[in-house]
Formats: sequence, C-alpha cells, structure tokens
Amino acid sequence: MARVIFITGGSRSGKSSYAQKRAEALPGPRAYLATCPVLDDEMALRCRKHQEARSGADWDTIEEEINLAGVLKSCRPYSVILVDCLTLWINNLIYEAGRNHRTVTEDDIAEECRALLDACALFPGTLIFVSNEVGMGIVPDNALGRQFRDNAGRCNQIVAAAADEVIVLISGIPWCLKKEEKDEATGPNPERDRSGGCR
Repeated sequence: MARVIFITGGSRSGKSSYAQKRAEALPGPRAYLATCPVLDDEMALRCRKHQEARSGADWDTIEEEINLAGVLKSCRPYSVILVDCLTLWINNLIYEAGRNHRTVTEDDIAEECRALLDACALFPGTLIFVSNEVGMGIVPDNALGRQFRDNAGRCNQIVAAAADEVIVLISGIPWCLKKEEKDEATGPNPERDRSGGCR
C-alpha cells in the first residue's frame, strides 16, 4: 500500500515547489505525473519552467490528462510518484465529458477518486498529490465554474481523507493538517504539535 501525501493550497502558494522537495528527499527512482494539457504558449512556458526545476534530479516525466489510475497501475518501477495536479485532472474530466455532451457530477468524481485510490493501494512506494483549494473565494457566477469548484472540492475531500499526510501551503509556509504514523498494534496514530506542525 502506498504512503499517500496530499498537498493543497491556493494559487502561487508554493505547493509544487514544496511537493518537489518532499519527493526529492525520498530515496529511489521518481516520476512526475503531469496532468496539464498544453493549450497555449503561456501554458507551454509554465510547463517548461517546471521541467527546468526538475532537471538534474533524475526525474522521469509521464504525461496523462485523464487516466491517472491506469498510469499508476503501470508505475511499479518507481519508488516515488508526484502527481501535479488533481485540480487540472478534474478540469480535464469535465472538459472531456462536455465534448461527449455529458455533465460530470460529484458522484462521478467520487467514483473516479475511488478508482484512483484503488490504484494507490497497489503501489508500493510514496504517492504525492498536489491540488488547489478553489472554494475559498467568490462563488463563481456561472454554472460551469460552480461545477468545477464543487467537483474539485469533492476530489480534495476524498483524497485527503485517505491520505497519510495532508499539508496546506499558505504564502509558501507549509501547515500540517494530518499525519498518521501507522503502528501494527494500535493502527493509524495522527500526531500534531501545538503550532500546527506534525511531529
């Protein structure tokens, strides 16, 4: 069973940099699972900057916009996989459904997340998921925006509940919300110090 680390926060909160540092601190071969579709020059530049940040640290890059569970099932050679990010994955699922004249419901997202977590159960290393907190601002003024917000929030809840460790980044500062140390005798043991960090 994989150790699952879930990292969330707002835009430009430092999530990706923090996730990369966590991954690079772990031993063994590592892969970066990119969910971002490159749709314009600005997004291509963002992707290049992410790739440059990983250069020299022995990363393999896997690009997959939809079938994360299927990819994770085939990634046994890796010890660490960083998935960046779940929010774009939700966006891609909504977009693909729209192309097929379907609407993605929160129940659909829950099913996709369950399949993703089933794949996590088969992975023997560490999985790090990055996602965005998108529901802390103004309510979107259109139905599609609200659908995206609700589905992203549902995904975050499901993955965070299953994760061994949950960290939120605020202004570049990591804040540990959950850390479970598994003990064979007593089961999961969440630990947190008074400052909000995890021991």
